[in-house]
Amino acid sequence: MKSITIAIDGYSSCGKSTLAKEIANALNYIYVDSGAMYRAFTLHLMNIGTLKDGAYILSQVIEELDKTEIRFQYNQESHKSETYLNGKNIEKEIRTSAISQQVSPISAIGEVRTKLVSIQQEMGREGRVVMDGRDIGTVVFPNAQVKLFMTASNDVRAQRRLIELTEKGENISLDEVKKNLAQRDYIDMHREISPLQKAYDAVEIDNSDLSREEQLELALSIIQQKMETLQSS
Repeated sequence: MKSITIAIDGYSSCGKSTLAKEIANALNYIYVDSGAMYRAFTLHLMNIGTLKDGAYILSQVIEELDKTEIRFQYNQESHKSETYLNGKNIEKEIRTSAISQQVSPISAIGEVRTKLVSIQQEMGREGRVVMDGRDIGTVVFPNAQVKLFMTASNDVRAQRRLIELTEKGENISLDEVKKNLAQRDYIDMHREISPLQKAYDAVEIDNSDLSREEQLELALSIIQQKMETLQSS
């Protein structure tokens, strides 16, 4: 069967990564979490003091791009792809609210996006890739054979994010989570470079009332239909 590229975009806390991982597992494809790359670079800037409380000097940020190695490695025990920054596993560190609060401004910098998009495109050059993010179907892989756009109600997204952070031991209120999601949405949709938007040929999935199983079943049916169309053409 023909190898394809699957691009998944959408808002924060819509389950993009969860769905992308499950699709990759079902099809035996490679999963790439593009958002983790921006989070990793943000963590690097915070660690070296270049980014502090949302403030940074642009020239210093750009200077760090060529000093930063971000890669993914499959963990045989957890059966998950994990993020490495300059050789160190940082998967847990990049999933905190501290990173969430600072990643959007960094990911809106043109030079940062250009660098990371080029890496993402190289990762997906051979196909058999599932990648999720905010500009995958519009910028990274505009010719992807399957494009999905994930959405959910604001209340559902906030509740999901709160549960995720609470399980990680973070003490944060629902109002704080809603505020953070609103800020990230605004920055993502209004940035000058690669704003979050639904590709014209993307299939939208609103998973507000869908279980993970129902969501995966729907996505796989969309992919299967596309594969059959490609096979017959």
